[in-house]
Amino acid sequence: MAGGGLTDDGNLKRAHLYEYNITSYFIFACLVAAMGGSLFGYDLGVSGGVTSMDDFLKEFFPKIYRRKQDSLTETDYCKYDNQLLTLFTSSLYFAGLISTFGASYVTRIYGRKGSILVGGISFFFGGVINAASVNILMLIIGRILLGAGIGFGNQAVPLYLSEISPAKHRGAINQLFQLTTCLGILIANAINYATEQLHPWGWRVSLGLATIPATLMFLGGLILPETPNSLVEQGKLEEAKKVLIKVRGTPNIDAEFADLVEASDAARAIKHPFRNLLLKKNRPQLVIGALAIPAFQQLTGMNSILFYAPVFFQTLGFGSSAALFSSLITSGALVIAASISMGLVDKFGRRAFFLEAGTEMFICMIAVAITLALKFGEGEPLPVGVGWFLVCVLFLFVLAYGRSWGPLGWLVPSEIFPLETRSAGQSMVVCTNLLFTALIAQCFLVSLCHLKYGIFLLFAGLIFIMTAFIYFLLPETKQVPIEEVYLLWKDHWFWKRYVEDHDRYGSDRP
Repeated sequence: MAGGGLTDDGNLKRAHLYEYNITSYFIFACLVAAMGGSLFGYDLGVSGGVTSMDDFLKEFFPKIYRRKQDSLTETDYCKYDNQLLTLFTSSLYFAGLISTFGASYVTRIYGRKGSILVGGISFFFGGVINAASVNILMLIIGRILLGAGIGFGNQAVPLYLSEISPAKHRGAINQLFQLTTCLGILIANAINYATEQLHPWGWRVSLGLATIPATLMFLGGLILPETPNSLVEQGKLEEAKKVLIKVRGTPNIDAEFADLVEASDAARAIKHPFRNLLLKKNRPQLVIGALAIPAFQQLTGMNSILFYAPVFFQTLGFGSSAALFSSLITSGALVIAASISMGLVDKFGRRAFFLEAGTEMFICMIAVAITLALKFGEGEPLPVGVGWFLVCVLFLFVLAYGRSWGPLGWLVPSEIFPLETRSAGQSMVVCTNLLFTALIAQCFLVSLCHLKYGIFLLFAGLIFIMTAFIYFLLPETKQVPIEEVYLLWKDHWFWKRYVEDHDRYGSDRP
């Protein structure tokens, strides 16, 4: 197969000796940690809804409100084209991008729990300031604090879930992050739908309720166990062994613990993990995990739809309440898709979901572009039947994304980095993800204004490229122990040229 994999005799060293039981303690730890995804999801869902509310626009963006009222029942690609409005959304992601480098230090030195706690605190205060905002400056400051919270949370939670999970169930457990993200989006859209009727302060309720997932994340972080991988990395070997016994539900953890210690020895030898990412032997992880997958996840166009779903549907001629209801439908599709992926990703593998769903997403983007090109005339109301056809197509697109690039865009990077570069690698993942998230958020409405339906053809072309990338360059990682994933590259048709001459401890050069 083009993606590569293990040879028949297998390269994995101690994986067959690993033992585990699914215990209530393990389930509790995973569920509590996964709540970190609700921060990211809530903000993704709430931002677009708030920016489409009349009361919010009248207070902070009166020009857009007047433009919206002038064409209330007509379609107009450029109705919401305003860089200050998009800065309200994208400022959060620029802040998250910067904060993730601090999160890398905290995660490596003080553990995954440290970043989870910092993220919860920052997100809480961001929600408070946004709810109390009386000018745009307060809005932006609140968004920056929210972004810092997301930067820390997104850095730590996927790592935590991947490290604490047994290899056989790592895919499903890691996707709890995506499931809580999707639930956060769904809940945010439901709240927006309700608060849109609360004049003139409904938007304050929507923004202020961000404090609830932040509080849950902080309190959960206080009672979580640290991951055995992180404890070994910090030199707390006895504590690590006790936690590993507890989360695996068996005292027979010698083989897995030996792998953790070996990985930690390699990690301690690395004084500059970010610089180590540039070494030739780490080229697969750098290209696939730190750069390509997190960038591609945003270039699908999905987060543009999540950010601006209410705005987008109003642009298509739906009323305010109908637009919020339409975005509620699409966010429900995300929850359904995440549940499907959780149940099947460890059976069918990561590549199968990437390739199948990528094909479906490509077809959906082409369908949207053709429909808008034929039926979406500026200044004319969009036929109701055509509008609902677009909602259905976008529902299918979201369903495909939600079982592929959504969850796997976090799962695969979190499981392919060796321990010595894992915190730095995850920081690069979050940094790349948030950079492209911010750029897409800042550029989507102006691109919609100028490219019109062509923006969906652009997304279709990008989806074709990323699907081909997965087919040729990503090996299957399902059920491979996280500390032995690095062995996959030695058997891959392309990546073996970079790693075959270097063992884990060998010297290398950029």
